[in-house]
Formats: sequence, C-alpha cells, structure tokens
Amino acid sequence: MQNKWKKKIGGLIASFAVGAMLLAGCTDSRAETSNGALGGSSIPVASTAVSRNLSEARNTPVVRAAEAVGPAVVGITNKTLVRDWFNNVIQQDGFGSGVIFRRDGYIVTNNHVIDGAQEIMVSLADGRTLKGKVVGADAPTDIAVIKVDADDLPTAQFGDSDDIVVGEPAIAIGNPMGQEFQGSVTAGVISALNRTLDIQERRVKLLQTDAAINPGNSGGALVNADGLVIGINSIKIAREDVEGMCFAIPINTVREIVDQLMTTGRVIRPYLGVGVFDKQTAARAGYQLNVDAGVYVQNVTLDGPAGKAGLQRGDIIVEIGGEKTNTVGDLRAAIASHQVGDVVSVKIIRDGETITLDARLEAIPEQ
Repeated sequence: MQNKWKKKIGGLIASFAVGAMLLAGCTDSRAETSNGALGGSSIPVASTAVSRNLSEARNTPVVRAAEAVGPAVVGITNKTLVRDWFNNVIQQDGFGSGVIFRRDGYIVTNNHVIDGAQEIMVSLADGRTLKGKVVGADAPTDIAVIKVDADDLPTAQFGDSDDIVVGEPAIAIGNPMGQEFQGSVTAGVISALNRTLDIQERRVKLLQTDAAINPGNSGGALVNADGLVIGINSIKIAREDVEGMCFAIPINTVREIVDQLMTTGRVIRPYLGVGVFDKQTAARAGYQLNVDAGVYVQNVTLDGPAGKAGLQRGDIIVEIGGEKTNTVGDLRAAIASHQVGDVVSVKIIRDGETITLDARLEAIPEQ
C-alpha cells in the first residue's frame, strides 16, 4: 500500500505497478460434450467445483493453512483526501489487508494501512463490504485495530512467534495490489529472526521471510505450517539488487500492542522529553555535528523528565541507564527498555565536563 508511512522510510519501500495483459477477441470456441469431455477428445474436463477430497500429496501444509486462515483475512480500503497538482481536494483510495481475531468484528492491521483515513471499508472473504472504525493505532510498531459491526465472523488463531525457527515454512495471505487479487497466498520460509531495522529513527525487530509480500499485503497474515498466525506482514526491501527480503511484525509483539489498544486506545510508553540530533539526522537537517560520541540535545521539554532532571540544550547525551547512545535510535531503544516511573541515569557532556543526572521517566503525553 502506498502511504505516508512508507514514504518516510527512504529506500526501504518502493512503488509498484501492475501491467495487465488483455487478450481481446480470443475466446475458446471448443464445445463441451455431455460427459464433460471436450468435443473431439476423450479427455474429461474437471468440474468447476473445488474437490475437498485431496490426495495426501496435494493436501500440503500450505493448503491447510490457507483454508484455516484465509477466511479471516480481509481487504481494507483507506479513503483519504489529498490535493492534486491544481491544489484541488480529491479522494484517493489505498489498499491493505487485515486479520480478524475476534468473532465480533475486531481486526488487526498495520497503522500505515489506515493512517489518515476519512473512511475505512472492509471487504470480507464472504463478499460483504462493511464500514470500519479505528479502535486504536500505534505508529511506532505500525499496528492498528479496527472494528466492523458484524457477529460470528471467522477468526484466525495466533501462534507463538518466540517458538519460530529459521527455515520453517511461512505462508503470507493478503491482498497484493488491492481487491482484484484478494486472498492471494504465497509461500516461503522464515529467513531470519529478530531482524533489527531502523525505521523513522526507531529500532524495530521483525521476522524476515522470502514469502512474497507486495503493496496491499500490508496488515495481512504470516502463517506457519500449523495454520497459526505468527506475524503481521508489514514491509519489504524493494531494490533492483534485492529480491525476497520481506518482513513481518512478530505476533507476540502484535498481541501486546493489541491488548493495550483494546484497553486504552493507545500504547503508553516512557519518554525523556528531549529533541536530539545524531550525526546522520543533523546532516539531513543541514547541520554538521562535530561530536565523537553521543547525541546533541536540541530542545528540552521543561516540565518533562529531562527538564526536571536538569538537562539543557547543548548537552551531549552519551549514555542512558548504562547504554551508550550514539544515535537517535540508540537513545529511543534505551528509553523503551524501561518502564514508566523508572529512574534512569543520564550521562551527559556539558562544556567538556562529564555529568550524570537522574531522570524519572514519565508516560509520553497523548498529544
């Protein structure tokens, strides 16, 4: 799905286009005989009805996983308002996927699938299209929960992403390129565990798979051979020299975020209350940061934890809680490893002098 979140992660997500090959005027004029054979041939024609009496060879784990989870995977259309080249406001549709996890209409998807939506439409596997509403969303983990007014829906069962091993089968189910390809199934393996990526200056741990994931698959299910959802498909590395590097949010992470979104509508995290630059982010802003280690404090929230602890603009933060902070991602990861209310030591350099201050982390404000 094309969206603002993807644009912010640089070269990680690339735009895709599908070229449709249309065969006009080419129809099969062969007549079918009453016994199911084509005219002039004794070869029987298979029934259009799908037989469930599959042989053991055909009834693979992929088939069983698709049958178990497929009905619970939905298509999501995000209707947003944007401005065209002439500054006119127009409606734009984006597409993604989601997974029903409660029979009364609760669906997990990616935050970037529903971000900025004026209207959300959910297409169920049974052909119905229902209006959805956002229950809660969390941009840092790219997880959102939406709700449709329906009962007795098919649901997917969550597995344990801590129990995954590299090399085991991985099946992706979703809607690549939108509703036209709804319910597409691709298969591969788990390529790596706990793959760390820096996205929007945040460090996230993801599952890596070579099961094909394309725009529109975002928010869909990554399933193991037992038919259990082990991840929510999110992003891929799309470059000319890269193939088969796709990523999903581990389902154990998803479960924790979903629980909080269902309870409070948001995820409560600790924060320090500083705006910082490292060498890379400073360069992007047009500044040159001449420090050997640490991050530069650009601004401080006076009534936040940092302000109360005595941090000032111009300080260089080199450690938090004993963890070195040489990048913005390092600092955020160090804070995220603590809980609201924890007191952490903040080692800074101020005017050439090393100082250690204690800050009590608070819940990040809702706004």
